[in-house]
Amino acid sequence: MSSSTRVSLALLAGVVFGVSATLTHSVFAEKQPPVETLPLKDLQTFVEILNRVKSDYVEPVKDETLLENAVRGMLAGLDPHSSYLDKAEYKDLNASTTGKFGGLGIEVQLANGLVKVVTPIDDTPAAKAGVKAGDLIVKIDDTPVKGLTLQDAVTKMRGDPGTKIVLTLVRESMPQPLVLELKRDYIKVASVRGRSIEPGFGYVRISQFTATTGKNLSDELAKLKKEGELKGLVLDLRNNPGGLLTAAVDVSDEFLNKGGIVSIKGRDADSTRAFDASIGDALDGKPLVVLVNGGSASAAEIVAGALQDQKRGVLIGSKTFGKGSVQTILPLNNESAIKITTARYYTPSGRSIQAEGIIPDVMIQPLKISKLDPSEIGEGVSEADLKGRLDNPNAKPEDDKAKDAKPVEDAKKDEKKDAKPEPINIADLAVNDYELYEALNLLKGMSIAQGR
Repeated sequence: MSSSTRVSLALLAGVVFGVSATLTHSVFAEKQPPVETLPLKDLQTFVEILNRVKSDYVEPVKDETLLENAVRGMLAGLDPHSSYLDKAEYKDLNASTTGKFGGLGIEVQLANGLVKVVTPIDDTPAAKAGVKAGDLIVKIDDTPVKGLTLQDAVTKMRGDPGTKIVLTLVRESMPQPLVLELKRDYIKVASVRGRSIEPGFGYVRISQFTATTGKNLSDELAKLKKEGELKGLVLDLRNNPGGLLTAAVDVSDEFLNKGGIVSIKGRDADSTRAFDASIGDALDGKPLVVLVNGGSASAAEIVAGALQDQKRGVLIGSKTFGKGSVQTILPLNNESAIKITTARYYTPSGRSIQAEGIIPDVMIQPLKISKLDPSEIGEGVSEADLKGRLDNPNAKPEDDKAKDAKPVEDAKKDEKKDAKPEPINIADLAVNDYELYEALNLLKGMSIAQGR
């Protein structure tokens, strides 16, 4: 089968600096596109415009540039996700699915002539510098973004690893523009990370969907199970811009025992396909809470939609991005490609989330939590403090308590012997990540209810 027949179904939320963050699925099409009669009059008008630009434009322009711009305009005029990819852009697109690429590690899209941040990728220069979802990039070094195409802006933000770049951002919560200096780097995304939040309760963060995400998720779950009985899991899909469709299916399949995951429907039978879960649930039916927000897009929404429709997990957070269309990546003979919308995807219940997003089962509005000074909290009075109160008949005498106490040195030896990762301070968690704090509380409640 020739490479010219290869196509990829891609669901995209935007463009990443140095790479496109895509949701792709490779399939093969045997038939060639049908040849249709083109309107001669319209073609003559196109050629006339081309010749007028060549002869009358203030500066000479190469034919290749004019034709490429014409193709870009034709595709961009269809919808926000159809576009032309030149050789470098197509190479970046393919690199993104491996989880390793060069750039700043930030997902962007064009909004009202400015570059809007969809989400920074975890542990990248952008995330470390403090770039946040929703930020508007108004200047790149000394160049204003207004008037630039998205690709021009992305090209200016690319560069050799180690070189510096200054971004000027406008953030809704700040009265003045924010100026950040970043250092470009090779971006190697660890798409899956896990840890225990409390004994028995795990946390897995998926930052995007790459070729290895399914396997990496299985490995992280295996590690959590080795630490002890896993009573429940928080799956964090916040600010996840998407990735491989096959990875989204694999992740959903980890938690589903049967039923549909996602279906794709286009104009003809070749653009229609359904994906179903295989037997086996990695959590054996234990409670699952899924964190989502406005930065959860495409592949992340496929997973969230499948788990919600199958009633396998409880979604918590805010409404998702709403990217429910499918793009096909068609390679061309000159090593470039076109990306064109060919279908929509549907959750197991048959709903399309295009331009609507997924509404979580439990909505959480953005909040800022702060700790109270201990001096502000008065000491309460309990039954034990009341004069003449009854003693507890089951309470141990003070002497017995002393017998049970281990010498300090012995206690330290036991600590070293059974050393485990430091538990997360729940008070700090509430301050630093209130959504995760609420997700953990919900997960613990579900676990208690299931145990009863």
